[in-house]
Amino acid sequence: MGKTKRIRRGESVLVVIDLQERLMPAMCGGQAVEAAAGRLIRGFGILGAPVVVTQQYTKGLGPTVAPIMEALKAAALPAAGPAPAIEKISFSAAGAPEFIKGLEATGRRSVAICGIEAHVCVMQTALDLIDAGYSVYVAADAISSRKESDMAAALRRMEAAGAIATTSEAILFEMLEGAGESGFKEISALVK
Repeated sequence: MGKTKRIRRGESVLVVIDLQERLMPAMCGGQAVEAAAGRLIRGFGILGAPVVVTQQYTKGLGPTVAPIMEALKAAALPAAGPAPAIEKISFSAAGAPEFIKGLEATGRRSVAICGIEAHVCVMQTALDLIDAGYSVYVAADAISSRKESDMAAALRRMEAAGAIATTSEAILFEMLEGAGESGFKEISALVK
C-alpha cells in the first residue's frame, strides 16, 4: 500500500465504528462527526459501495445514534454483516469474527473509516486493518474522542502506520472520479 493510492468506488467499503448513544454526547464536536458520518453513509449508498457498522458493548453503551441509523436506512444499502450493527467487545473491530467475515464478504481491500473514539476503537481497527493488508483512509472530520489531544495523537499514529488522512467530502468525490459519472448530482447535493 502506498501513500498515493486512490480510493475507488468499486474497491472500497465504509466502516462506521461505535457511533453510539451513550458515547456521542461526550465527544468533541459530536454533532459534526455525526453529520460527516451520515454524509459518508449516504454517499456510499449513492455510489453503491458497502457499509459495515459496529457497536461496542451495546448493553452498556447503547445502540447506534438515530441520525446514523436514519442515514443507513436512507442509503438503502445491502447488509455487509449482521444488521443493523456488528456487536463487539474488543476495541479493534478486527477482533470481532463477524466483522472480519462481513468485511471479507465485500471482497474489497480499501477501507474508509469513521467513528469514535479515535484513539481507541478507530485507531486499533485501522492499525489491524493495515497489518492485514488493507488500504485505510481515515475521514478526519468524521472521527472524534473526548479530548482533542487524543484525537490528534491518534490521527498522527494512524498516518505513521500507513493510513491516509482525508475528509468525508474528499473520499466521496475521489470515489466519484468526475462530474460525468453517475451519482455526481446526488453527491454534490449531499455535501452542500
